[in-house]
Amino acid sequence: MRRFIFLVACLLFASTGTSALLGAEPSIDTRGVERGADVKFVFPRDGFAEVTWPAGPERWARAVFDLGAGRPLIDSLELRTKTSRKVIARDLMPFTALTVGTRNLTTPAGWTIFFDKVHQEPFERHLAELTVEYVQASAHGSRGTLAIGPLKAGPFSGRLEFTFFAGSPLILAEAVLGTLENRRAILYDAGLVIPPKSALSDPDRDFFRVDRFVWSDFDDTIKSKSAVAAGLRPAGPRAVNYRTIAADFRHGGAIAVFPPPHQFFYPLDFADNFGFNWFGRNYPSAPSGEGLGIRQPPEGDGRFTPWINAPPKTAQRLGIFYLLSAGNAEAALETAKRYTRSDRYARLPGYKTFTSHYHIEHTLDVMHRREGTAATNSDESAIPPDLDTPDFVRVFRRAEVDIVHLAEFHNGRTPKLEMSERLRQLRTLHAECERLSNDKFLLLPGEEPNVHLGGHWISLFPKPVLWVLHRPPSALFVVRNMLGETVYHVGSAADVLELMKQEQGLMWTAHARIKSSFGFPDNYRDTEFFKSPQFLGAAWKAMPADLSHDTLGRRVLDLLDEMNQWSPPKQALGEVDVFQVRPGYEFYGHANVNYVELDDLPKFKDGWLPLLEALRAGRFFTTTGEILVTDFQFAPEREPLAVRARLQWTFPLRHVEVVAGDGKQILRHRIELADTREHGDETFTFKLPPEFAASRWIRLEVWDIATNGAFTQPLHLK
Repeated sequence: MRRFIFLVACLLFASTGTSALLGAEPSIDTRGVERGADVKFVFPRDGFAEVTWPAGPERWARAVFDLGAGRPLIDSLELRTKTSRKVIARDLMPFTALTVGTRNLTTPAGWTIFFDKVHQEPFERHLAELTVEYVQASAHGSRGTLAIGPLKAGPFSGRLEFTFFAGSPLILAEAVLGTLENRRAILYDAGLVIPPKSALSDPDRDFFRVDRFVWSDFDDTIKSKSAVAAGLRPAGPRAVNYRTIAADFRHGGAIAVFPPPHQFFYPLDFADNFGFNWFGRNYPSAPSGEGLGIRQPPEGDGRFTPWINAPPKTAQRLGIFYLLSAGNAEAALETAKRYTRSDRYARLPGYKTFTSHYHIEHTLDVMHRREGTAATNSDESAIPPDLDTPDFVRVFRRAEVDIVHLAEFHNGRTPKLEMSERLRQLRTLHAECERLSNDKFLLLPGEEPNVHLGGHWISLFPKPVLWVLHRPPSALFVVRNMLGETVYHVGSAADVLELMKQEQGLMWTAHARIKSSFGFPDNYRDTEFFKSPQFLGAAWKAMPADLSHDTLGRRVLDLLDEMNQWSPPKQALGEVDVFQVRPGYEFYGHANVNYVELDDLPKFKDGWLPLLEALRAGRFFTTTGEILVTDFQFAPEREPLAVRARLQWTFPLRHVEVVAGDGKQILRHRIELADTREHGDETFTFKLPPEFAASRWIRLEVWDIATNGAFTQPLHLK
């Protein structure tokens, strides 16, 4: 039996989801509310909690929670100004459905596994049930949290948390759940549901029902469906742009819902949009009623689907954002898009955006298509019409990516190819990269050769280079052929290093310590090629997924620190590592980008050595897109000891961490940023403990409340 799904879900709204279940009067704890905090809590009468906070200039938000039995948990949500009050919605049931599978921990990779197929083993789905036994309010700086519990979903238990942010109409709702069981991998669905009319005792509340659902299509066309039409059949998956669905309410006002834009997605080889949203009536994982929300499909791309790690005794935070709007759903969508800059990477003077590691196989596609039309087309160099401007180029340019580094020929045949076929592929690759590059976009040839060094690795040269990945005993390392081309044959790690030296190339570990690079670069840290300036270091991506962390990609961030303790300066640039990039894909959620210090975009015909020099020197920072870090400085001789950085951000920030090393130990200093509000631009000076004065290198990480992040490369000190 490939799959067994056990659905724990009762359709009677009064006893499901996060409606309050029957129980004794809850205890209320407000000791965590600091005096002067921007978020205010009031418990005006038995069974209710009121939260108010400034939601923007001259605007306030209010959320009322019904803690009694038999009613939806959220009594009302509203926005106010000095002259108006807009009750947006009433009788909302937040819900979380937890899917629990079994992780394969028999491999050496353990919890760092990617090659797992959790969806092919038995799994269960549980609708989280809330019993209101306690309420805890806490507030510090510009944010406050209301925690209600206990919450239970199968073998997981915890609490439900709502976090409010001064200066923003956002609410972050999180089911915080953990288990004592081992080998658990999870997914979750979440959303808001309004119970059926028959379940409401007050007929006036019917006035606050949904009028229509609104979303953006992949060409940025706004689409909508009336709640009546949406209710004609059960709600199902919906593939939308920006991961966001909005609901207009009959009384006016709207709510948009969306997940954390990057943390929500577990790593896959293909970034298809599998329908990460839903809206309508009686969604299968939710209590009965009409609603909207987010979902994580178990099957993924059908290849390796590792889901999300949930180790024992960790607190998994299953989050969804509610965005309140006094306007219509279209206005709510526009506001939501600002948090990811409309899924575009912001222009930053003095920087160019660079992204790496794409197995698109455009070159082989062109070659195969040409071969297929050779009988009818005398021009063997003709470009098939639909590949004239390939889909992936349009996606990158729409996202405002300046430089794309491919990883072509990612198959087992490549290292064995004889010289004639190998050079034919490389010439086509180089020609296509040059053809598709212009003064605003640079497409770079690159490969993941995966031979001679150990594990998987990436190559980047500053110009087109012809090289064969094996070297017969009689072959010279470098030859000049009849066309006057220089051709290299590499048959060992020493050959690879010599090639990189002669051609000023760079190489680095792809998906370090995971996938087929498990154990690397650790296993070659003492080699000549790793210690050389030609070996950049490693590449960073947010995998594996674990929702108990308030950062992404610890696997490589920890490695980055360790590498700089081992040897001369090493870097970790962002990689994406997907097999296709097409319109309609969830590219942004899986992506990251490197902002490289370059005043001008190199021209393909002149080569791109300035890019490699900037990477080698660590003159770049890596980001998921929402946070920009510029002007990072550290002067250990000054008093008081501090670092300075200019930060620009969209979501409110959560914290900064300064990391340093002296060759013997790694130092970490975390600074909470609970006073920051959304959409900021500020230069900060962060004071450091005295032990940082002896640092040999130092770097900075910044993380926001949606677990989006950015990090600098280590600044090495004399």
